[in-house]
Amino acid sequence: MTRKSAKTFGPKSRTRPPSWKARPEPMTPQTPSDIPSVTFRRQSAELAVIYGFHAVREALRVKRRKLLDVYATKAAAEKLAAEIAAVGLSPHIVDAEILSRRLGANAVHQGIMLEAHPIEPIDISEIDSQSGLVLVLDQITDPHNVGAILRTAAAFGVDALITTERHAPEMAGVVAKAASGGLEHVAIVTVVNLARALDELGKQGYLRVGLDSEGPTDFTKAPLTRPLALVLGGEGKGLRRLTREKCDILVRLDMPGAIKSLNVSNACAVALTLAQRI
Repeated sequence: MTRKSAKTFGPKSRTRPPSWKARPEPMTPQTPSDIPSVTFRRQSAELAVIYGFHAVREALRVKRRKLLDVYATKAAAEKLAAEIAAVGLSPHIVDAEILSRRLGANAVHQGIMLEAHPIEPIDISEIDSQSGLVLVLDQITDPHNVGAILRTAAAFGVDALITTERHAPEMAGVVAKAASGGLEHVAIVTVVNLARALDELGKQGYLRVGLDSEGPTDFTKAPLTRPLALVLGGEGKGLRRLTREKCDILVRLDMPGAIKSLNVSNACAVALTLAQRI
């Protein structure tokens, strides 16, 4: 019997070896022409950019500012469909990559961004005293800290947050994201001169309490009353000299553990917790 010759797999062979597996077709990378064209507004003093699920959701729900446009991935737009429809907007559906290009690679936007007008600041004389608590920020510049303070302020029902025009972050973007919606629930007072603002608070009957790690009095033993203005100093440098002089009392937080000092936003949370006893 004649033996069959072994099969060969040359260029003209149509038979594939048993071990051969089809390779997937290489993906064609998206080119700019494949991505929907989206036009964002230019940065200006009249534009506040809010991103992140909770921050955008609260802005849509509270309606303290004029809302302009929503840009979102399909999934994010579906999650906030009711809130977006309630304010009469139609979302621009975009890829997450487009939002990252607009906001920066480090922005945790969660697939949604809102363009709006900034919240209008109020005057000190317009503070509506409900809780009898206000926060005064003495040149706190880190937006993450300010955002965390705003989140805490909203949780404790603080009546207002007073900050300076200079040496303070924009009340949008990172601040709004870190505040997780708290920015929409706290009245903002922006002043040129913090010392004069503290004078005005004193005239209105506020006890001005400076939080200082070297303060002479333990917070829990201080004779505190409401209305109370809790004054917080900037990262690292603390309260400035004139700010300290304008305070009625300087207090410290005595911590029981090995670490005696706290981040300013954490110290704010502890102080507001203790203030609930007043």
